[in-house]
Amino acid sequence: MNTLISLLDDAIPLIAVGFVGNTPVNTILEAKTRGLDIAELRIDHYPSSGCVDIISEARKFADIHTIATIRIKNEGGKWDGSEEQRLKLFRDVIPHVDAVDIELHAKDILPSVIQEAHDKKKLALVSYHNFNGTPDIQFLQAIVDDAWSQHADLVKIAVQVGNPEDLQTLAMLTLSNKDKRLVAVAMGSDGLISRVFFPALGSRITFAYIGAPTAPGQLKFVELFQLLREFYPRFNQRKINELKILEAA
Repeated sequence: MNTLISLLDDAIPLIAVGFVGNTPVNTILEAKTRGLDIAELRIDHYPSSGCVDIISEARKFADIHTIATIRIKNEGGKWDGSEEQRLKLFRDVIPHVDAVDIELHAKDILPSVIQEAHDKKKLALVSYHNFNGTPDIQFLQAIVDDAWSQHADLVKIAVQVGNPEDLQTLAMLTLSNKDKRLVAVAMGSDGLISRVFFPALGSRITFAYIGAPTAPGQLKFVELFQLLREFYPRFNQRKINELKILEAA
């Protein structure tokens, strides 16, 4: 069984941080000892898209749960190669990570990426990103339903929020989809509060940064970590237990 799925279903917040390649091993070790749950490997930011380099980078994170992301430009990434090349990279990296993130709108390769992930007993996160605003809840619900129908294990909705109404729309969507392992991300300064409190509504992962943000409105990892320890007693206890295990190792 993929152990990441057990954590996702535990109803305790999980913090993910994006890493953009050439990450020093000591940075990874420090992040782990400070409580990082998931490393998002932003392969679209990597200086090299060679198979050997990507696998070598993934292996650095062997002791941390990982999600491989090769984000296309029109959904906020830097990938500008062909879909055939991107599919090959997904296939190369899937054996070395716990999950992959593929956009719902990547229809040419979406079924193949999901099937490859499931064949290798990995998770498929199907995502939708909108940097222009927050669509209405009916539109977003249709996105969630479509992603789930594609056999997603998780569904990520990341939208730019510009006012309290946008934030409320995303909050309602999150509450309505607790059974679909939703990852709800409110981007922008108006969405900062979501990074802390959307896990209480059922969002499975919250994103922070170490070094530089990989999306608008992220909090520093150390700041978000402390806030989650204050507001989520079960999160705090899990981190205490993890620290004891690390100290005993």
